[in-house]
Amino acid sequence: MPELPQMQALAERLTEAFGGAELRDAIPLQFAALKTVRPGPEVLRGRTLTGVGRRGKFLVLRFGGPRALVHLSQGGRVIVEPSAKATRPKQGVVRFVFPGRPGWLVREFGTERKAGWWVLAAGDDGPLARLGPEPSSDEFRDLLLGAQDRRHLHTFLRDQRTVAGIGRGYADDVLHRARLSPYATLASLDATARRALFGTVAQVLDEALAKERTRSGGLPPKLSDHFTVHGHAGEPCPACGEDLRRISFESREVTYCPSCQTGGTILADRRMSRLIK
Repeated sequence: MPELPQMQALAERLTEAFGGAELRDAIPLQFAALKTVRPGPEVLRGRTLTGVGRRGKFLVLRFGGPRALVHLSQGGRVIVEPSAKATRPKQGVVRFVFPGRPGWLVREFGTERKAGWWVLAAGDDGPLARLGPEPSSDEFRDLLLGAQDRRHLHTFLRDQRTVAGIGRGYADDVLHRARLSPYATLASLDATARRALFGTVAQVLDEALAKERTRSGGLPPKLSDHFTVHGHAGEPCPACGEDLRRISFESREVTYCPSCQTGGTILADRRMSRLIK
């Protein structure tokens, strides 16, 4: 799933390519993907895109009043076409058409159908209202320093109501860099470790954003090339050389290094445990 670094860099590229252009049309390509009824997409026609921002994992398209949001979920991607096409591609979500500019298509890859978009009236935050603070904010720093949260750190970092923009990929990378078990809790950390975790979150996301800014166009189907440990289970740990391990759940995996993060303890792999039964 695209996370904060991918979405921030993408928003910057889309602003450069489409900022200041008049929107001819926003064409729904999948009925269920449009999450709002009123106002409809027609309120955006003829308006100038003043810029594309980001909040959490959402793209925020600003039109000087109403806004459109795009959330790519797991398999959604943005494709910048040489010119806007008239076709209705399989697994298409929405196409934004700007006269004289490239085409901008949101399409899903894989089997999930969870990517969506919203049209919001001026002053309506829609799903943005449910998001927690950004990872670089003072609010998140204060939360890390003061909260006695007893959820696993991996869960804590991925909860968009707690902190917006981090998913399973950068949760893996942050906890590996911080040398913390994904099953540790915030309540178990002392003040020094909490401050270090805040700094590590900022460091990992800043480095990832710098890498993401080297991309051009939209987003490719595969995004694992810029992760440090996420998705690399079975490969050598970049810090110590031991094999990275994974914990498998129904719809996700956690990647970690036993040597760096758990004192050598191999955490139970839920999927393997079911196979052994």
